[in-house]
Amino acid sequence: MHSKPIFIKHANQMITLKGGSKQPLTKEKMSELHIIEDGAVWIEEDRIKSAGTTAELQAEYQSRLQEAEIIDATGKILLPGLVDPHTHLVYAGSREEEFNMRLNGATYMEIMNNGGGIHATTSMTRNASEEELVDASLVRLDRFLKHGVTTIEAKSGYGLDWETERKQLTAARKADELHPVEVVRTFMGAHAVPAEYKENPDAFIDLVIEEMLPKVAEEKLAEFNDIFCERGVFTPEQSRKLLEAGKKHGLIPKIHADEIEPYEGAELAAEVGAISADHLLRASDKGMEMMAEKGVIGVLLPGTAFFLMAEAARGRRMIDKGVPVALSTDCNPGSSPTCSMPFMMNLACMHMGLTPAEAIAAATINAAHAINRAEEVGSIEPGKKADLLLLNVPNYMQMQYHYGMNHTDTVIKNGEVVVKGGSLCYQQ
Repeated sequence: MHSKPIFIKHANQMITLKGGSKQPLTKEKMSELHIIEDGAVWIEEDRIKSAGTTAELQAEYQSRLQEAEIIDATGKILLPGLVDPHTHLVYAGSREEEFNMRLNGATYMEIMNNGGGIHATTSMTRNASEEELVDASLVRLDRFLKHGVTTIEAKSGYGLDWETERKQLTAARKADELHPVEVVRTFMGAHAVPAEYKENPDAFIDLVIEEMLPKVAEEKLAEFNDIFCERGVFTPEQSRKLLEAGKKHGLIPKIHADEIEPYEGAELAAEVGAISADHLLRASDKGMEMMAEKGVIGVLLPGTAFFLMAEAARGRRMIDKGVPVALSTDCNPGSSPTCSMPFMMNLACMHMGLTPAEAIAAATINAAHAINRAEEVGSIEPGKKADLLLLNVPNYMQMQYHYGMNHTDTVIKNGEVVVKGGSLCYQQ
């Protein structure tokens, strides 16, 4: 492991995104990729030691070139490993029959209210063993890795009882230990109102606050605390109560906000100091302005709108208003069963009005900020983790131009080559 340095040279374009580690990128800064032509990186152990032009690094490391593993990136682009800041990685079962129901006219909320949706996955996840959940998660993580993702967030939320929520978070922790992709954990005990609390959702919120949150904190099972704030799920008042309670246990607030209809979720995210507000398909202008003022990251999930055949979030407007925007797959079995961050970037350009440059910033450094990892990943700068992605395109514009394709050639995670020639090559 880490037996020799790695020297990547002659990248057509090296997209560094330098300078965004302290604060997420906003407005015109989201278009400043800080590209180095004929770029090169020197990696030692799990860190980037130096980044610049090939000529500069060959001069700097002239006496050590013979000891390095050399990767020739001629004709390719080099960028930071992609970061997916919103997934429901750990779950059991599948819901392809609901896809057919929606194609025949049923809505997402109608399916959920009739026992499908989140409730169907909850039932299957409750019945699965932890080992089964780990195995299923590892399969998905392989798919993420093949698409260039090196860090993801994973939420619980398909338990709605302590035993299963804990099982999901423990499975996510084990998957993180077994797989190259780093898995950052979020507790989402309030993903839906369980059937047994249908008439008294306040009592369920109290249960999550009084019984689950203390255990999550005590066992260090998660870093973030999330809730589905939506009409027919949890109200803004219930959401505020839960997120404030989580803060007392050291859990950073996140929120599923304004997905189905305007519900002041974006405003609430700003008021409680959430690190991110996610979905935002129906976020108000006022909510966007409050998020911009407080620096709340807008995590946009274009695949969810695409799969639900809904109008996408107003990404262009958010960027113009100063919201730091990130992108994610929202990988989940009901509304976005995909592991392709590159396709999310395509959709962000085509359906949300982002430029190709903004889509890259949203899928790397801003996504890293949304899960508190921007000091470590999301850009190519000395001292950061050597999480890098080589793509088989000559310039970054072609990533979006050739849409719906996986251009991944090589992925390096923590200084180790884990994908080569598009195929997995890591050692478990």
